[in-house]
Amino acid sequence: MNMMSSSIVVVATQNKGKVREFTHALASLGKEVRSMFDYPDLPEVVEDGATFAENALKKAKTVGDALGIPVLADDSGLCVDRLDGAPGVYSARYAGESATDADNNAKLLDALERLQMGEDTDQTLLSTARFVCCLVLYDPATGLAITTEGSVDGWITSQPSGNAGFGYDPLFYLPTHNKTMADITIEEKQAISHRGEALRKLVDQLNLNT
Repeated sequence: MNMMSSSIVVVATQNKGKVREFTHALASLGKEVRSMFDYPDLPEVVEDGATFAENALKKAKTVGDALGIPVLADDSGLCVDRLDGAPGVYSARYAGESATDADNNAKLLDALERLQMGEDTDQTLLSTARFVCCLVLYDPATGLAITTEGSVDGWITSQPSGNAGFGYDPLFYLPTHNKTMADITIEEKQAISHRGEALRKLVDQLNLNT
């Protein structure tokens, strides 16, 4: 059975950075990619799940059932080891419900720098961390859903750098590249990022089901 029966797939996000990444990754499928910007009257989905997977599935099903076309939803976030996995599922609203990327980054640095006080340690790399992404593609015509996950390991740096990414990218240092996630191109990011890995797994699953 064809998992995605429509020529259109809606990305359930209002994050412009995510829309760019999804559109880039799904280009090979020949699907028209739309986003929540194309459907401004849809109610906002409350992300109250305890896990990334729960939030992604809730978004995909809620929006998919409302529109009657396939919806791709993600929930992703930053898990910092020295903060016991925080901000995790609260990454987008770490500094409050209406927090900006700058607000969230500032709160993260403040939390880690407080832990560093009085320690004779490297003051540049503050903690190991990982980005995690869970994707759910839900097709209301078939009632089927595909779930994939991806992750990437790195460090939180006290020296933010780059303007090519979004979210916590300027603070997420990649030892493999000697750069932050915000200092690499979208092609480089897709090749190694949590969302890129989850998207590759999703495309592979779709190719198996067509």
